[in-house]
Amino acid sequence: MHIRELDPSASPLDYYGYELRRTREAAGLTQKALGSIVFCTGSLIGQIETTQKVPTREFSERVDAALGTDGVFSRLVGLVLRSQLPSWFQPYAEMEARAAYISSFQAQLVDGLLQTEAYARAVLGARDEGNLDGRIAARLDRQRIMDRTEPPAIWAVLSEAVLHQEVGGREVMRGQLAHLLALQKRRWLEIQILPFEAGAHAGLMGSYYLLRFQSDPDIVYTEDFVQGHMTANPQALREGSVRYDHLQAAALSVDDSAALIIRVMEERYGSEPEADGRELA
Repeated sequence: MHIRELDPSASPLDYYGYELRRTREAAGLTQKALGSIVFCTGSLIGQIETTQKVPTREFSERVDAALGTDGVFSRLVGLVLRSQLPSWFQPYAEMEARAAYISSFQAQLVDGLLQTEAYARAVLGARDEGNLDGRIAARLDRQRIMDRTEPPAIWAVLSEAVLHQEVGGREVMRGQLAHLLALQKRRWLEIQILPFEAGAHAGLMGSYYLLRFQSDPDIVYTEDFVQGHMTANPQALREGSVRYDHLQAAALSVDDSAALIIRVMEERYGSEPEADGRELA
């Protein structure tokens, strides 16, 4: 059987595949044998070794346990997943992972940190399904910062339009809105909805992020359909902060925002028709 040769210096994914194959062969295991140990198919092992599939953190932890590699693959997978993000977005993702405070305003979509897997799949696959699983895994991996012992404080203001923009269908949207409600139970995360009734508001120029750090300069981040823009310019930070204050003031309170999410979820996405056309309660 022809075995694809990998250049381990080509990318983190290539290095991961190269090391997985090298370590597996050193242990005297076939792909099928390793697969049976880590609860997957030998085919999947082969696809990861040849960079056709992106490994997950769970897979990496099982491989470390199976091959006795002392956490090597668990540490490496973070670099692999980060590399699946667009190159222009990677610098922001690195800063996001270090931030102590994250404030965001989203005009059209749910913040990436707050997305469900199904919603992320619909968003990322809207125009391009290439390497979709890898890109989804990278987006969801960003959310690990919320599970730290000391997570960043996150404040998200979402336009009410976000709740009505049906991304992925009714079932996906219902799951996403339910996820937002569940996230609001975290004491360091607040979600406000900017209602349609607010009219003209400070966020009409588009979505953006403010990141604050314990010791590094604060930054403001915006993006267009081509690339992202990150700056620590004091004037930009001042403008972004003032605009955010106005957005928070115009938005519903956290409790009223939760009530609106519930109402939209029930009225717009509350029931799905059965196969015979009957409505489910």
